[in-house]
Amino acid sequence: MLYSEKVLDHFSNPRNVGEIEDADGIGEIGNAKCGDIMKMYLKIDNNIITDVKFKTFGCGAAVATSSMATELIKGKSIDDALKLTNKAVVEALDGLPAVKVHCSVLAEQAVRAALSDYYTRQGIDPLPIVGEIKEPEE
Repeated sequence: MLYSEKVLDHFSNPRNVGEIEDADGIGEIGNAKCGDIMKMYLKIDNNIITDVKFKTFGCGAAVATSSMATELIKGKSIDDALKLTNKAVVEALDGLPAVKVHCSVLAEQAVRAALSDYYTRQGIDPLPIVGEIKEPEE
């Protein structure tokens, strides 16, 4: 299986690893079949994602997609973060092997889950904004 230089870089030197103690939104998505679990922490100020961290238990592609997803939404508005697609994550990493594309879906869903949690904490129903969060299928 061949990985792009960017995937290898984000796996070897993942960005934004860790957790945010006083996070405004936390999302966790797991796929029991492949064993990957992603947890995403967001700090949001005035509708802007000022900080984002992640913890991922999984393969190299899972770590790389989590890392790239955090890079793509950091400093962006919530609206922009909601537009993040797994396709954008894959493109930013210069591609992923077909069998690892589900990892990018996991990253997209983890961001959505964290935003959903943020809205819930604000007393806002997240469903109309974030949509339904589905576990990616293998």
